[in-house]
Amino acid sequence: MWQNVDKGGDKWGPKWKTQPSFRRNPESAVFLGEFQHTIDEKGRLAIPAKFRPPLAEGLVVTRGIDRCLYVWTLDQWQELAQRMSKLPIVQENARRITRHFFSGAVDTKMDKMGRIILPQFLRQYASLDDEVVVAGANANIEIWSHDRWMSELAQGEEQSSILAEHLAPVWGQG
Repeated sequence: MWQNVDKGGDKWGPKWKTQPSFRRNPESAVFLGEFQHTIDEKGRLAIPAKFRPPLAEGLVVTRGIDRCLYVWTLDQWQELAQRMSKLPIVQENARRITRHFFSGAVDTKMDKMGRIILPQFLRQYASLDDEVVVAGANANIEIWSHDRWMSELAQGEEQSSILAEHLAPVWGQG
């Protein structure tokens, strides 16, 4: 969506249009990039500035897959909760994955400096010490220990052609 910008006054001539720098709709937030950050002695982590706008109303942090943490906007978390509520409770795997995400979930807000507190049990789950990587993962954010992230990157890069070939039908390429 484009927005009108007025330089102010007739002196500057006609209005022009600019493209917004970030999507304002939290449901359509796309998180991109990789950032090195630290967790302080109180368990606080600064969220990268470019990730903050869609998280301004609040966020949910939970256990991720691969021993990282997932961060979701409130709207995206609600959407995930609705999808997961459709899983058949009689299936053991459905119950397990529901427990995995929901029993470890914490809803929170950033402080004025854009930091969140990561509870000890979540830091322990993901082996987070002081050096971490905050990575955009499309609809959510992942928080990794630095060492695990480097290992994950190496493995992903090594297998990228195999993964791309396997996922080609999803991308409409096969």
